Amino acid sequence: MVLAAGLGTRLRPITDRIPKPLVSVGGRALIDHAIDRLAEVGVRKVVVNVHYKAEMMVRHLEGRSHPEITLSHEDELLETGGGILKALPLLDDFFYVVNSDVFWLNGKVPALVRLARAWDAERLDALLLLQRTTTAIGYEGRGDFILDPLGRVRRRGEREVAPHLFAGVQILHRRLFDGQPPGKRSLNPLWDRAIARDRLAAIVHDGEWYHIGTPEGLSLTETRLATHRIER
Repeated sequence: MVLAAGLGTRLRPITDRIPKPLVSVGGRALIDHAIDRLAEVGVRKVVVNVHYKAEMMVRHLEGRSHPEITLSHEDELLETGGGILKALPLLDDFFYVVNSDVFWLNGKVPALVRLARAWDAERLDALLLLQRTTTAIGYEGRGDFILDPLGRVRRRGEREVAPHLFAGVQILHRRLFDGQPPGKRSLNPLWDRAIARDRLAAIVHDGEWYHIGTPEGLSLTETRLATHRIER
């Protein structure tokens, strides 16, 4: 699943005229980078949720012939957890979830392949890709998670600075949503429940990762990528 319904308010004024997933990075829309990454590792069907400027999203995605894309329309913003829950009938027992507003360059092994290799459907309900805050380009926050050598995860305390942030890429099992009624909800409480049950783990990305949350972050990303040959 690719999450593409949000308003992108921090990227205004750019997102006053186009939805954030259609913002161009390296000459290609962010959502196309995300779908390309999934297609490269063999994903044949992708669900995309849409809400803000949905007509523009639909027209753009109609231009893709591969992989097969199914849309999940949200009449109101359901947040991450609610959006995935609504789309659950369209998804397999476990599945990738990629935020359409993240951009990354792979290391030696594609990040999605590394996630798949680390995934254990019996033991885990969620497996997150994390990024080191010190090497995240355009990121200035205090991080999200602390990771031990065995891959166990805990949240950053209120006054702590964490070495890792959530990179916007994960594998989830549908049972993570057991007992959840439909409607607007964050994914965070479901992650916290999985952490408490020791059913959430993480790996750390070994390539470059870019935070494109603001016009300044977008400009920094384009400047940095100008020195690279962007992976296709």
